[in-house]
Amino acid sequence: MASDEAKNRSAAGAAHCIVLFDGVCSFCNGWVQFLIKRDQRDVFRFAALQSDFAQSLLAAHGVESGEMNSVVAVEGTKLFDKSGAVLHIFKRLGGMWKLLFIFSVVPRPVRDAVYLWIARRRYQWFGKYDSCMLPTDSMKRKFID
Repeated sequence: MASDEAKNRSAAGAAHCIVLFDGVCSFCNGWVQFLIKRDQRDVFRFAALQSDFAQSLLAAHGVESGEMNSVVAVEGTKLFDKSGAVLHIFKRLGGMWKLLFIFSVVPRPVRDAVYLWIARRRYQWFGKYDSCMLPTDSMKRKFID
């Protein structure tokens, strides 16, 4: 998929926050399940980082393939990564979850260091799938690509 097409699909879903996640990571898949269950306002759409769509969307935002290896949030023209992505997602989730956005007062280098420490160990702690998760029929509309 060309990066122009990724931009168009992203623009078409501008009302949605697109969450890119590591499709083979058990922890990341659990995070997606957590968000789907709590997304009462239908804010989120999901795509595995390994998908052509995700790679095109990242390229459209000037991010090299393989540079991102866990969660990324894209909303409109803005891309959020590492701890910034997690905080943005909680903010958009709404309800009591948006209170976690208070952690944005912690300096980004500190937040990102904690995020990267967990991200580097996620396969060891939670495991890894051989392939990306396949959404159930009821979840398919939440996934791109």
